[in-house]
Amino acid sequence: MIPISIPHIAGNEWRYIKECLDTAWVSSVGKYVDKFEEEVCGFTGAKYGVACVNGTAALHVALRLVGVEPGDEVIVPSVTFIAPVNVVRYLSAEPVFMDCDEFYNIYITKVLEFIDHETVFRKGYTYNKRTNRCIRAIIPVHVFGNAVRMLPLKSVCQKRNIKIVEDATESLGTVYSGGSLNGRHTGTTGDLGCFSFNGNKIITTGGGGMIVTDNKDYSDRARYLTMQAKDDGIRYVHDDIGYNYRLTNIQAALGVAQLEQLPGFIKVKRSNYELYKQRLDEIPGLGLAETPDYAVSNCWYYCMQVDRTTYGMDREQLMIYLQENGIQSRPLWQLNHQQKPYLECQSYHIERAHILLEKTLNIPCSIDLTSRQINKVIRTLRSGYKRKSF
Repeated sequence: MIPISIPHIAGNEWRYIKECLDTAWVSSVGKYVDKFEEEVCGFTGAKYGVACVNGTAALHVALRLVGVEPGDEVIVPSVTFIAPVNVVRYLSAEPVFMDCDEFYNIYITKVLEFIDHETVFRKGYTYNKRTNRCIRAIIPVHVFGNAVRMLPLKSVCQKRNIKIVEDATESLGTVYSGGSLNGRHTGTTGDLGCFSFNGNKIITTGGGGMIVTDNKDYSDRARYLTMQAKDDGIRYVHDDIGYNYRLTNIQAALGVAQLEQLPGFIKVKRSNYELYKQRLDEIPGLGLAETPDYAVSNCWYYCMQVDRTTYGMDREQLMIYLQENGIQSRPLWQLNHQQKPYLECQSYHIERAHILLEKTLNIPCSIDLTSRQINKVIRTLRSGYKRKSF
C-alpha cells in the first residue's frame, strides 16, 4: 500500500531523543522545548513561540487569549479539519460558517460581504444582526498549505475589532510573495498563529503544536495557561484555570531534528507536486488543484480533482479503485456546517464547498514518496480512465 502521508525520519531524530532519555529530561521542561520554540520563530520570523501538546490545544488557548467568551461568535470555514471549529465550542462560543474559494480556503470575498451586510459595529465591537452576538474573532485556515488572502481580511478586521487567529497547522513553510506581505510566513500575519506537528504534517513531533505571535503579552499569557496557570511552582498556587498543554522535551527534540530538514522537505513537496500536475494534466477528467499565485506554497497535500463525466468514475468510485490497487487516497473532510454538532449554526451562502467536496481526492504526498511510487499512481489513474489504458 502506498500511504497518503507518513513522516520522514532521516536526520538527528534518534540522537536528540536519546539525549533526552540519557539525561532523563523527558517531560515538559528541557532544552529542546526552548530550542524548538526559538527555531520555529527563527524560521517563520515570529517574535515569540509557545510549544503546545498539539495544534488543537494551540488554537484553544489562542482563542482564549483574544478574549473569546461564552455567547460570542467566531467566523470559521466549513472546509477544514474540524479542530478549529471544535475549539470555538470549547469556550462555549458559536461558529459562523463560511464558504471556500478555489484554493479550498475561507472565501474572503464572502466574509467581507457578510461583515458588511450582516453585522453592525457598535461600542467598539462587531455584532451579528441576526443573533445580536458579538463576533469576537475569525479563524482563517491555510488549507492544504495554501495561503489565505489575508490582506483584505486584515484591513477590515482591524477596523471592526475582530481578532485574527490563523490556523497555519497545514502551512508551515508557506510564504507570501507579493504586496505588503511579501516574505511573510503564514501564521505570522494575524494576531496569533497556530501550527501543528501531527504525524502527517510536513514536519512532526508525533503530536505537538505551537502558538506564534509578535505580542509579548499574548506570549506570556499563553505560556502561563499552557503550564496549568501556575503562580507558585513550589506551593502550587493557581490564580486562574490553566491547561496541561505543554509540549514534552522528547517531542521537541524530534521537532528540532525535523526542522533542520524542513527546507529540503519543502523542495521535495514542490517538486513532486509539479511532477504530479504535469502527468495528471495528460489524463482526461483529472487535474491537480492550483496553488495561489500570491504565495509560495509548501504543497503539503495534493488535491486531485475528478470530472466524473469525462473520466468515467466519480471521486468515491476512484477512491475504491485506488484502494484495490494498493494506493491510499482521501476525500475532502465532510463539510463542517453539515456535521451533527453544528447543524443549527449559522452558515453564509455556502456553494463552492459542495462542488469541491464531490470532486476532490487527496493522493499520496509523503516526503519519501519515490518516483516509482508516483509512476504507479499515475499508471493506475491512467488505467482507470473509462477502464481502458491509453
